[in-house]
Amino acid sequence: MIIRKLYKFENAHIVRGCSTQRCSQNVHGHSYQVEVLLESNYLDHGQMVYDFGLMKLSIKDMIDSFDHAITLWSGDEHEYIESMKRYSSRYIVLPVSPSAEQFARVIYLMVERIMELTNMQNGEREVKLHSIIVHETQTGYAQAFREDAHSPLMGEIALGEIVFSDQIRSEWSDSTIWDKLLNSESLVNPVRV
Repeated sequence: MIIRKLYKFENAHIVRGCSTQRCSQNVHGHSYQVEVLLESNYLDHGQMVYDFGLMKLSIKDMIDSFDHAITLWSGDEHEYIESMKRYSSRYIVLPVSPSAEQFARVIYLMVERIMELTNMQNGEREVKLHSIIVHETQTGYAQAFREDAHSPLMGEIALGEIVFSDQIRSEWSDSTIWDKLLNSESLVNPVRV
């Protein structure tokens, strides 16, 4: 069975090297929608694949990091990157260009890491990330599967090379979540009473 959770965020970027000048030479923004699709052949004690309420914790925080932020590519011109950082307190620097395709791959890797480190506590079994869909517009989206997220042909993505601004980090419900993800510390789903 596959379940889906939808998230939304507003984000600005430049996609260098793309065909259209408007996208490759101008800062512009989109109203993104991100679909996180999880799968399992089993149901937990609540007869669910995975409680959507649990996704409000780490997964929501990580995706919400992109909201009202500018996403920069570390391979862009140094002067541009530093200028954007100087005038925006909400920024993310990625080791890949911030296209919809790369957003889907990056978010896949982030959610996959969260799922790997989460201690399941309600009988959840073999819950896996199926795919991530990133809608950049109402008519266009990119969908990433495991093989896409880990594809060296599409460019390696090392989570440790992703930089979140101090303001973004301060807004997470757990300000150390990124460090935990990078250092393989377990994440515990709270037990509901």
